[in-house]
Amino acid sequence: MRSESPPPPSTTPSPAGSAPLFLACILSLVTVAFGFVIRSFLLGDWRTQFNLSESQLGSLQGAGFYPQALSILFFSLIIDRVGYGRTMAFAFFAHIASVIITATATGYTGLYVGTFVFALAGGAVEAVINPITATLYPREKTHRLNILHAGWPAGMVVGGLLVIAFGASGGVNAWRWKVTLYLLPTLVYGFLMLGKRFPVQERVAAGVSYLEMLKEFGWIGCLIVSLFLGFAVDEILRVFDMPLNPLEIAAFALVPTSLFIVRIKSFGRPLFIFLMFIMILLATTELGTDSWISALMTPVLKDLGSNAGNCVLIYTSAIMFVMRFFAGPIAHRLSPLGLLAASAAVAAVGLTWLGHAGTGPIVIFLAATIYACGKTFFWPTTLAVVSEQFPRGGALTISAIAAVGTISVGVLGNPLLGTIQDKYLDQRLAAVNPALHASITEPAQTKYGMTFRPLDETKIKTLAPEERDVVERVRVENNQATLGKVAVLPMLMFLCYAGLLVFFRLRGGYRQVHMEEAPAFP
Repeated sequence: MRSESPPPPSTTPSPAGSAPLFLACILSLVTVAFGFVIRSFLLGDWRTQFNLSESQLGSLQGAGFYPQALSILFFSLIIDRVGYGRTMAFAFFAHIASVIITATATGYTGLYVGTFVFALAGGAVEAVINPITATLYPREKTHRLNILHAGWPAGMVVGGLLVIAFGASGGVNAWRWKVTLYLLPTLVYGFLMLGKRFPVQERVAAGVSYLEMLKEFGWIGCLIVSLFLGFAVDEILRVFDMPLNPLEIAAFALVPTSLFIVRIKSFGRPLFIFLMFIMILLATTELGTDSWISALMTPVLKDLGSNAGNCVLIYTSAIMFVMRFFAGPIAHRLSPLGLLAASAAVAAVGLTWLGHAGTGPIVIFLAATIYACGKTFFWPTTLAVVSEQFPRGGALTISAIAAVGTISVGVLGNPLLGTIQDKYLDQRLAAVNPALHASITEPAQTKYGMTFRPLDETKIKTLAPEERDVVERVRVENNQATLGKVAVLPMLMFLCYAGLLVFFRLRGGYRQVHMEEAPAFP
């Protein structure tokens, strides 16, 4: 693809003061990761204390994603007017509020609301840090966005280790103290953001109008995002037993899209739309699996202790943290799309291996290593491709691609994975021991077209030891099988990236599109 204008000279320096601001952005993402990993580690505690089903746990994990997507989209539309500083202030206070709500929760609803508020804060953070990083470093977007998103695995590692260090002290309410841990990075990034001046986003600096930005997004982009918005609202209302019907969900998609067609008229950039579809697969592969992997692997590795499953997540996150600093040189040799294609192939191998690794800890950690290497570059490199190819889309296109990934894993990926677990756990236990199955299952539920009877954790506690062993064995087999099923997603991603590589090769190779004017501080 040809550049719209010559790239800025290589000697052009980054805006003054970019390093401290960049560091503050990284630490704000560390906070988002803290909350994510703490929720992931506490799923077992919440299941036991509040008798939650796998589907409810999936919905809780989903609540950590789709409100974040709504927040990203909302702020991306107004952030150039409202300001990046005010948006970060909202994130700071919402993070603090979420700690208070979650730590004082007395049941599923309280946990859900606290997670929801935390996700809104995370969306505000992403709406700021991604376009700001692309603006600060216009000539090295892939490299810098990967370094920025090294903050995610860094937060996972540090937050996870802190949760483990707390141990089980404090009795049944120990999890409440663990929730407060993400106040630490919140206070740090809030302090670092004080007094910071933010650069003018590159679209604004280049004089590209708001209408032109919307045209890059297009009405197809609006349709996709609005459809997920309908599902997100449905998930919210399900907490209060007020689900939407299919027509109401369709209205959420069709009404704004119709207005978009009339006012904007643009279909949108086909490549951008295609990347949005890939992002749905990518988000479930990375974030959806990360949400569940600790809970899934804990019973598999129970002989290594109660934190063995958590250690798998910390281990894979540590690998991601280190490798993201090397994205720039690798992408320079392979191109960003080549890097994504290679990553998808490696992730597919890793997940397939995890799904069939048995219970041997060495084999599991080897498989987890392959999976970690594969997923490392997915998210930030995709953001970089969008920013490099659609700079006229400004904060909207880079935020929209992140929002689609986040919202899809929230309303589809996580709850779907939880429902798949419930469905096949129901079938496996019924096949192994029908009488036992009948004695510990709840009434049938239907979700995503699948009907199943979730297990009642309260009844499982009353079983004889040998019966609990049967349930646990079936759960272990089912957990690993779930990871194996997810491997089909990176396989599809590889085919998509291979197609894009062919597309760009026919057009002369992958090249970054540059704005006519370099970004500047106000």
